[in-house]
Amino acid sequence: MRLFPTQEIGSLMRAPFLRKRIDERAVAETEYWGRVLGVEEYQVLLEKLRRGEFAAEELRDWASLYALRLHEAAGLDVVWDGEQKRIEMYEHAMRQVGGVEFLGKVKVWDAETYNKAAIRSKPRILENSYVSEFLFAKKHARREVKVPLTGPYTLAEWSFDEYYVAKAGRQGSLIQRRREAKREMVFDLALEIVRPVVHSLVEKGANRIQIDEPAATTKPDEVQLFVEAFNELVRGISARFTIHICYSDYSLLFPHILEAKSHELSIECANRDTVRAGVEHENRRGYQVLKLFRDYSASFAIAPGVIDVHTDFIEPPELVRDRLLYSAQLLGDPSKVIACNDCGLRTRRWEVALRKEKNLVEGARMARESVEKP
Repeated sequence: MRLFPTQEIGSLMRAPFLRKRIDERAVAETEYWGRVLGVEEYQVLLEKLRRGEFAAEELRDWASLYALRLHEAAGLDVVWDGEQKRIEMYEHAMRQVGGVEFLGKVKVWDAETYNKAAIRSKPRILENSYVSEFLFAKKHARREVKVPLTGPYTLAEWSFDEYYVAKAGRQGSLIQRRREAKREMVFDLALEIVRPVVHSLVEKGANRIQIDEPAATTKPDEVQLFVEAFNELVRGISARFTIHICYSDYSLLFPHILEAKSHELSIECANRDTVRAGVEHENRRGYQVLKLFRDYSASFAIAPGVIDVHTDFIEPPELVRDRLLYSAQLLGDPSKVIACNDCGLRTRRWEVALRKEKNLVEGARMARESVEKP
């Protein structure tokens, strides 16, 4: 593997023709991006849009193709389809699970919401759309593919428990009963829901799987539970695994994260960094957390976000380069640094996302040359 490989994190804003209303503007944007990204036979899609002759599933396939071509046009080494066929990371996963009931939307931050479900019986798989997603991406992608999945701890933490606590009975303290109930819920989701999906993907040829666990540090005393569940869901499965945790206090992961059987850990750093160039400590304050991974001698590679996905600011390649070089300096080994965004780009317009990704790739190239030059 070359130094500072580049990869996506997961989501991308919906393609213009997946909007609720397909109007002239949406068609014009579809034509523009088809031409800019070199989407094969995009004129066929344009004719269908103009005539109103299309099916929802057909549009999702086109959206997947457009998103793949955007990541490839940026030059990323590892790509995905921007989750164009998914509702949202939590709801998409839970819609395929039996034993749950959705109760309504709750606020996350700013205007962001998600549809929260209650677990009312032991969860079971109803369907698995991930395989068809992957097979489509695998067929059309020109680069290596990484499939993102929402992890079991986050699925549990973001759900109401109306089954496990009641099942625990009344013996022992309430705290102990809740702890045991949470553990059973997380492990059921890991072994009955996520692991079978991972296994099915690997059977179909997936080599890279990303487990998204944004809730990993929500309850510091449950970090060990998150790690144990992750290890069980990947046990014996031959693939390269990434854990992605964004917008968290990463110090809370230690020491348990060191036991995670993951090849990579993807974290957010750019959002808390300055936009000044250079590799001085005061300029790279967003990356100080990497000292923890160095001091604890973490064995896995680190993918520190070098692109902030919550702003339209286009990071210059020189800034990306310096963030990567500083990360390599702190970790003491450039081969352990992967170049990526803080998180998915679903809140950014495509023109912003493409420019950011292109500068990510160029900055990684510049960092690579800086390290490899005699």
